[in-house]
Amino acid sequence: MAESRTGPLACERTPFIERLDRDMQSSFPQSNTPQIRRAGVDLNGVMSVLSKHLYSTPTVALRELVQNAHDSILRRRLEQPDWQGPSRIEVIGDSASNTVRIVDTGAGLTEHEIHAYLATVGVGYTRGLRQSGHEDSGLIGMFGLGFLSAFVLARRVSVRTTSYQQPELGFCYVSSNAEQYSVTPMPARPVGTEITLELQDEYSALTQAARLREILERYCVLLREPIHVGGDAQPINPEPPPWRLIADAALHPLQRQRRDLEFAARFEHDFEPICCLPVRPDERVDVQGLLWIQDGGTYGTSDNRNLSVFLRGMLLDDDARDLLPSWAGFVGGVIESNRLTPTASREDLQRDDHYAAIQHALAEALIAGLGEVARQQPEAWRRVLLRHNEALLGAALCDERLFALMMDSLRVPTSQGDLPASELLSRGAVHVLLDNDSGFEEMLFRAMGVPVAHGNRYAVVPFLRRWAQAKGMRLVELGTEQGNRQLFRLDRLPERETGWLAEHLGGAEEQLVIARFSPEELPLVVVPDRDAELKRRLEDDEADKRISTAALRLARQFTRRLDNRQPSRLYVNLDNPAVQALLAAVGEERGEAAHAALLLRSFKVIIAGQGRGQPATSLNQALAGLADSVKRLLGQ
Repeated sequence: MAESRTGPLACERTPFIERLDRDMQSSFPQSNTPQIRRAGVDLNGVMSVLSKHLYSTPTVALRELVQNAHDSILRRRLEQPDWQGPSRIEVIGDSASNTVRIVDTGAGLTEHEIHAYLATVGVGYTRGLRQSGHEDSGLIGMFGLGFLSAFVLARRVSVRTTSYQQPELGFCYVSSNAEQYSVTPMPARPVGTEITLELQDEYSALTQAARLREILERYCVLLREPIHVGGDAQPINPEPPPWRLIADAALHPLQRQRRDLEFAARFEHDFEPICCLPVRPDERVDVQGLLWIQDGGTYGTSDNRNLSVFLRGMLLDDDARDLLPSWAGFVGGVIESNRLTPTASREDLQRDDHYAAIQHALAEALIAGLGEVARQQPEAWRRVLLRHNEALLGAALCDERLFALMMDSLRVPTSQGDLPASELLSRGAVHVLLDNDSGFEEMLFRAMGVPVAHGNRYAVVPFLRRWAQAKGMRLVELGTEQGNRQLFRLDRLPERETGWLAEHLGGAEEQLVIARFSPEELPLVVVPDRDAELKRRLEDDEADKRISTAALRLARQFTRRLDNRQPSRLYVNLDNPAVQALLAAVGEERGEAAHAALLLRSFKVIIAGQGRGQPATSLNQALAGLADSVKRLLGQ
């Protein structure tokens, strides 16, 4: 058995550690005077991290190399203004040699530039160009790291290049690991650069034109320079996105809508777009693009947001959903910006001030765009409401403009089906059930002929509260103290009669309440006390795990006054003829009163049993009591 050791490993003086200490002491002699020293760099380790571990997927290397080719073409335009030659990027796979070539007609490289930029980590010529006054030129590169990605895919990389500055010269760079390389003269080629990746065996699929096209259409479809795959005459990016088209104003609105929907369909893989909403730049942000509403139906908590973010035409993130409002779970989009700041891997965005500004701009574009659709595309607007009614109930609560736009169009789930809030009005009030635990509540409103909203559905209660406030109407929330006061007019009986009713009609967890209410044909109603239910839930030990301490403390302050409250209230209707006859029999001390009370009690339990949480034994006892009362009335 191996010897068991305790304590930190650093305490063991192994021969290796002792030798390392001696080397460090000899290299850095001790001194009592603080000195500024230059930090060392483990070049091998740094190159391994940058070339093998910087990117989440190896295919990003193709994006980086095409981006370099793109920037080289823009550089040539900037530095050689009289150049009129065709701009072109070609990506060609060869399965026989297991290679991929990236060829461009850009500026090319001199021998000095190969050493100073291509072979030097972290130094990018493009960054210098951008900082020298060409920030708005469309140049993409920033970190000087992109070329290293080639070594993720390739066991050997060759670069053949001729610079526009020395068109009679050519040079060839070759490296297998980016740490050591060679540069040799070669015959001049056409101005530009050709990079050859001799692929590692596991990446041989990249030699297939279909696979190359799939990758580059994802990352490079919005680049301005044409990109051709496998010798195809048709570039993968033949048309600019809708927001770049100068002649847009000349299009008929229907043509523009059709064009935008076709563009959106290329990026929306799960749903059909219903309508598109433009994103336009302003003085605060440069973002532009297109948002769309998805055709797939959503629930209140569905989150199908998807957003592709392009930085200067290159895809940076195709899952940037956090830039969209959290309520917009039915929205997709594509946006483009020159000012967003990428991470070093160029696969994510830094959460800086411009990121926050674009979040705000997209929310504004979404709200304004929905308003335009409602006004100008009524058919599309009806589809939006039909597909996303429940999600929009919640969305409307997040912005006053959205609420004003949709308050009379959205439908609320009710006892009579989905209805606009205006159709819930009865006697100057809108009625809502906070839960459906009791069959009595639903029956009460059915008997009254009043539609009642289902308050246990997503966003219904806060939406109706806001709607009632905006319309100056009352909202009756059955089960709350305030709601019950609006439905039931309290009354009194002598203590003896009240006690008798409580004994013969009431249950162990019911508070008897004498009242008058409509309809008079209904003898009694059991209404759960929602405030008491809240108190019981908050006092549950599990609440401590689900609710923050501060919120729990505030809620318990509200419910502390509810001590000794029964969980349900039994309202007895003095306007009901059966109750009046029962009270008369009680006053005359007739024996039939108990049998009649048993009938009403059985009725109560049977109706309450239509809700949830009613034990089967209680229902069976009620049915037995009903049968017994009938037999007694028939003299059997």
